[in-house]
Amino acid sequence: MLNMAEGVARLGALAESPIVSTLAQAFADAGFDLAIVGGPVRDALLGRSTNDLDFTTDARPDDILRVVKPVSSIQWDIGRAFGTIGARVQGEQVEITTYRADSYDGVTRKPTVEFGDTLEGDLIRRDFTVNAMALRVPSRTLVDPTGGVEDLVAQRLRTPTDPRVSFGDDPLRMLRGARFSSQLGFDIDPATLEAMGELRQTLEIVSPERVQGELVKLLQSDDPVRGIRTLVETGLMNEFLPEVPSLRLEVDEHHHHKDVYEHSLTVLQQAIDLHAQRSPEAVPDLPLRLAALLHDIGKPATRRLESGGGVTFYHHDVKGARLARKRLQALRFDTDTIKTVTRLIELHLRFFGYAEGAWTDSAVRRYVRDAGDELERLHILTRADVTTRNARKARRLASAYDDIERRIVALAEAEELDAIRPELDGNRIQEVLGISPGREVGEAYKFLLELRLDEGVLGEDEAERRLREWWENRG
Repeated sequence: MLNMAEGVARLGALAESPIVSTLAQAFADAGFDLAIVGGPVRDALLGRSTNDLDFTTDARPDDILRVVKPVSSIQWDIGRAFGTIGARVQGEQVEITTYRADSYDGVTRKPTVEFGDTLEGDLIRRDFTVNAMALRVPSRTLVDPTGGVEDLVAQRLRTPTDPRVSFGDDPLRMLRGARFSSQLGFDIDPATLEAMGELRQTLEIVSPERVQGELVKLLQSDDPVRGIRTLVETGLMNEFLPEVPSLRLEVDEHHHHKDVYEHSLTVLQQAIDLHAQRSPEAVPDLPLRLAALLHDIGKPATRRLESGGGVTFYHHDVKGARLARKRLQALRFDTDTIKTVTRLIELHLRFFGYAEGAWTDSAVRRYVRDAGDELERLHILTRADVTTRNARKARRLASAYDDIERRIVALAEAEELDAIRPELDGNRIQEVLGISPGREVGEAYKFLLELRLDEGVLGEDEAERRLREWWENRG
């Protein structure tokens, strides 16, 4: 709940900070207005930490640059065309933007940049009322033309103007609404929510990179499930990640299976909780959260209704990995993230064979080998994938996974599982067999690796003997 007295005190402390005081004095001396705007004001009122300081002013870009040069160590004007000048002041990065009064062509939705003359006019064009507040400095005057404080108290997200106009100006604001709902724990105003559903198809004009950026911020929030539900219920998710709403499979009276959509959201939340338990100081793990959300997206395409009421999803892990790779590539995710997410989806079912019967040491080694650097994430995803309400089954699966983790630790201590490789490298294989680099060296290396996985550490002499024997039998 917002405590206004405490919020005002925090705003005062923000205005007194050395960075703000330095800039406020510089702009005042030059005859310009300056105000802290948007997120920093909102977060100060809510008692949330903020990492960025954004300012707005009536000064034009050239004037901003002239004012900040004497009080900053470096400046950059990459956003000059949009009225933004960046600078480093007392070791911190800040951005200062000229009041904006943009207009839109109604076709491409790209704004024609126009500078404004008033702070109030600048605030009204912003995305949500809670982000449309400013603190004038050095006077410490709170400017709130659209009722942002009231919406903070009500924990409500609402656009400063008609939501259809606001979202028409920039459709990405609809995704920002879902993201802020997750980050702040606020409800979206009904009229705003309705407009998000009506205008969802306008999202197609937004670049994949911008969509990806909002999805990433949502997934890294404290409660991504809240925002995901908003995106699915408004139809927005269909525009860029349709595999998620497709998880809401129809269930008839003859063929029963768990709700895959709700299961996936539960797995996501459980993965977040487990990661926090196992690594309390770690930052949100984006690849893990993506894998948890998408791990079952292969089910709709592989669902088969069996006679007798059964339902199967054979090979949904493989299908899901392919779908995830295609979708993440379309959203311009980086190669490493795509590789990690798809590998986790491919492997997320592997453990359940262990629960049905203890594996040999060879099988455990292969599990570790196949997971590679993603073993810890796979541990978390696999445990999170247990959402059964059957307490006895849940305890059995948890006990089985406790056992496999203990065995992995024991084998790692005895055999250095983190670096599973044959005792002989490619050069030594060539020396032992008297062959040149080529296909045969690779085949020999694969033979030795399988031997290592099957039997553990053999020692170099025994590895050489077995290699020679394999080579002779190979002919």
